[in-house]
Amino acid sequence: MKKEDLRIVFMGTPEFAVGTLKALLDGGYNVVAVVTQPDKPVGRHHDTLQMPDVKRFALERGISEADILQPEKMKDEAFVQRLRSYEAHLQVVVAFRMLPEVVWAMPRFGTFNVHAALLPQYRGAAPINWAVINGETKTGVTTFFLDHDIDTGRIILQRPFDIHDDYNVEDVYNGLMEAGAEAAIETIEMILKGDGHVESLPQEAMIQAGTELHNAPKIFKETCEICWNQEAKRVYDFVRGLSPYPGSWTTLEDENGKKTVLKVYKTAKTGKKTQADAGTIVAENGRLYVAAADELLELVEIQLTGKKRMSARDFLNGFRNIDKCRLA
Repeated sequence: MKKEDLRIVFMGTPEFAVGTLKALLDGGYNVVAVVTQPDKPVGRHHDTLQMPDVKRFALERGISEADILQPEKMKDEAFVQRLRSYEAHLQVVVAFRMLPEVVWAMPRFGTFNVHAALLPQYRGAAPINWAVINGETKTGVTTFFLDHDIDTGRIILQRPFDIHDDYNVEDVYNGLMEAGAEAAIETIEMILKGDGHVESLPQEAMIQAGTELHNAPKIFKETCEICWNQEAKRVYDFVRGLSPYPGSWTTLEDENGKKTVLKVYKTAKTGKKTQADAGTIVAENGRLYVAAADELLELVEIQLTGKKRMSARDFLNGFRNIDKCRLA
């Protein structure tokens, strides 16, 4: 089968998925429909609808709005019938929701997902964040066939990606978005070459005895609170694993006990040992430090509630008595 004859339905929602959809369209693949989340109400009164990144890109690239499906429920009979009408040979999923069997089992060649981790590690909704938070030096992308359980299907291929020590989530996100698009194209080429048949490996076969599997659950506001009573390296990784979004945070308490939320977007390791209590603030020569359990960590970019994101130096210029405050 030629790629022009391969009928593909693409499923995805955020910017990360746009990279793969772009690669498909640029490569001349026959994307017959796009499935994404419904437009989301935004604004103070929730009276403005914001379309998903994938929908916006699909429209820009000339895909008809009639062929952009936005079901509330994936098992909705009208949606299922509409999806079936495209007679897709293959479905490609990137950063979407869990699919019911009636959907993922529909195409003749199956449905594969592009996941932003080296499965079976980091199954879940936030694999990029958790890989950086945990101080991993390597991650990657995996393509795998969908089955009944989330992120557990048979692996088709994997492509590694190095996480440098100064990378934050945005750096890894951008790298994996490109790697994921390349992996998707390579996977489709393998499927075409095998006329729908491709070698795949069960994830259980890749788990070595004694291997600890890390999960990647969804991140909530409370997940992002910094604990200063741990090694500085762990705090450093935690901050970059949540930067720039959703952003880690801590509580700044002044000498009168008034508390304010302080977001922390960037820190720097100093190697300076400290005996100070965790959360103790030290301002020195225009720089701002905080004590972790073992060393001082420099705060580089921060944001006080109601203020703009700024350098710690600019923050110090407008904040008096910082040495009498602490972080908790």
